[in-house]
Amino acid sequence: MKLFNRTLPALAACLMALGVQAQDAPPTLDASQWRSCLAGLRNSAAFSSISNATWQQHVAQLEPDPTVLPLLNRQPEFTMPAWDYLAMLVDKERVADGQAAHQKWLSTLKQIQQRYGVEPAVVVGVWGVESNFGKITGGRLLVQSLGTLSCFGRRQSYFRGEFASALRILQEGNFAPEKFTGSWAGAFGQTQFMPSTFLRIAVDGDGDGKRDLIDSVPDALASTANFLRRSGYVTGEPWGYEVKLPAGYAGTSGRKNRRSIEAWAAQGLTLPGGQPLPRTLRNAGLLLPSGTKGPAFLVGKNFDTLYSYNASENYALAIAHLSDLVGGKNSSVAFATPWPTDDPGLSRAENRELQTLLLARGHDIGVADGLIGAKTREAIKVEQGKFNMPTNGRAGQKLLRALRGR
Repeated sequence: MKLFNRTLPALAACLMALGVQAQDAPPTLDASQWRSCLAGLRNSAAFSSISNATWQQHVAQLEPDPTVLPLLNRQPEFTMPAWDYLAMLVDKERVADGQAAHQKWLSTLKQIQQRYGVEPAVVVGVWGVESNFGKITGGRLLVQSLGTLSCFGRRQSYFRGEFASALRILQEGNFAPEKFTGSWAGAFGQTQFMPSTFLRIAVDGDGDGKRDLIDSVPDALASTANFLRRSGYVTGEPWGYEVKLPAGYAGTSGRKNRRSIEAWAAQGLTLPGGQPLPRTLRNAGLLLPSGTKGPAFLVGKNFDTLYSYNASENYALAIAHLSDLVGGKNSSVAFATPWPTDDPGLSRAENRELQTLLLARGHDIGVADGLIGAKTREAIKVEQGKFNMPTNGRAGQKLLRALRGR
């Protein structure tokens, strides 16, 4: 399972942006186990290039952060229904922000395209999903998060490599320690690279001799394009497109089950409006995020490159859809085929409206910021009970409509 790939979005930031926060109480960590683990790491081959001075400065007095451990199993791109995930990651607000960012940085993006062959809107799509265009990059000290995950929880071997890479980045003086912050899982910067990915793939996009993914937008965008190119991005080829399935379709599907466009057409697939499939992909797999009753997509090689950024099909689809909207290829946030649910997800603006309505009913949930945390979920459960709805704490259209009408 490629849960942590070459890069990882600011999942702490992504959790906040999606209105998802861990509910599990952080565990109590054993201090002797922590010190024993760090001592073992210090003497291991993976940390042999880390100087004693670097270790003493950044690790010797380090304390673990138990709050990162409950987040290991709460990645929203794997746990949320596709309609909830897409509703909050690709809404009108983010599209408008993306179009503004696309226009502001177009000259830089065109230079990046000439060098790496990745279209501007695709790079902006990654930027928008990863950090909301640099607005949410995560505020945790990376060495603390990665050190904790190196000694507790699952996938310790993976995080140990990233911990060593993070210390190497500090040792080389790439960032001031207080600025070297990011997600709970160690991703950082405007487009959220893991430390090992930074060392291998980050580039200097603004010509100042540094690779600064935190404060330099050109560096972050160029590094993202370099990542996609090295993942096999095909210049000029779309990621894919939405299609319409024939009635009762029971044929093959799956991103990796590639067929020629002619083969898909022979099985009765068309564009949503009934037009023939365009021959813009060399071959494609059929992606069905919610089964045959929901939106369907033919996806090609460039969808795979988005998937390689973080191994989730929902995640890749969010970037793909946002990039189409930013680049003007699509005009509607909604897909032509609706999601197979009678209770669609909420945009961030709708989440804020929902919270405003909850506040008006006396629920102490803080401010209406669009982030559905534990207090908001508890208030939602109370209101769901009043309307005889399942009390699951989920923010959906049914509850929003009910609160509007009350």
